[in-house]
Amino acid sequence: MRDLSRASGMSLAGLYYYFESKERLLYLIQRHTFSTIVQRLRVRLEGMNDPEDRIRVFILNHLEYFLANQAAMKVLSHEDEALKNGFGAEVAAIKREYYRICVGLLDDLKRERGFQFTTRLAVLSLFGMMNWIYTWHKPRVDADAAAIAKEMGDIFLRGVMAERKGKRER
Repeated sequence: MRDLSRASGMSLAGLYYYFESKERLLYLIQRHTFSTIVQRLRVRLEGMNDPEDRIRVFILNHLEYFLANQAAMKVLSHEDEALKNGFGAEVAAIKREYYRICVGLLDDLKRERGFQFTTRLAVLSLFGMMNWIYTWHKPRVDADAAAIAKEMGDIFLRGVMAERKGKRER
């Protein structure tokens, strides 16, 4: 909180007036972030039917938010387990909803195209690809969110849509 006070120019007492604890501040950041991502995604998916396009929108939505809010994403990635006292339950519910949306999108792709892959592993792999972008993305060197989302979508989807003979579906 002292670092935040110095960085923001607000007194420590002023910060504690608005946020009774670091945990409450972290909770508000996480709740806002995940609620915003889910809300934007739902709006973007409205009226879309093609499962592959829906997955690509999921990826774009995620990357656009992450790249536009890299500082918040760094905090969220490193403080994922820090929330206690009921704060964590609400954020965990929003994150589970986001995860379930992604599971549904991949299950729709499997069902429509007849693919066989482990949905859970595919979803976790996709999140692994997307969530660490803040560690390497440099705006002056790397492409923008749309270009990265397209290429990342190609890499991911070519993997899950590859034929695998003799593999059992889960």
